[in-house]
Amino acid sequence: MKGTEHFKDVIQNYLETRASYDELFAESFRKENKNIDECITYILTEVQRMGCAGLSDEEVYSLAVHYYDEDNIEVGKSINCQVVVNHTIELTEEEKAEARKKAVKQYQREELAKIRNRNARPKKAETTEIASQPSLFEF
Repeated sequence: MKGTEHFKDVIQNYLETRASYDELFAESFRKENKNIDECITYILTEVQRMGCAGLSDEEVYSLAVHYYDEDNIEVGKSINCQVVVNHTIELTEEEKAEARKKAVKQYQREELAKIRNRNARPKKAETTEIASQPSLFEF
């Protein structure tokens, strides 16, 4: 896998936003021999080459911009890895209310299940009769 899809989307969005206000970068971003998959591969191989476990957002974005700016850049081989993207999700008030309702319903179901389990009578263990074996003295 060439990085997680979310990582790819975050980089793509950053590059598109930057191209919208930076005319010089917009020209580099439109190069036909460049694409987002190779950009992600380049970032991952560079991080691996550096021996880092993580980079700041600015460092990752600068690697992406560098990939598009340079014509003769060695991308490297695809790396199979997982990428963690640090970000916060902003929920609308409606989404927050819906999530809260779902959480309350889930909590109520769990508590009701606990009460039912507590009140349930324990099943009586079935007694199995052991067949008595006659001894030598009973004959």
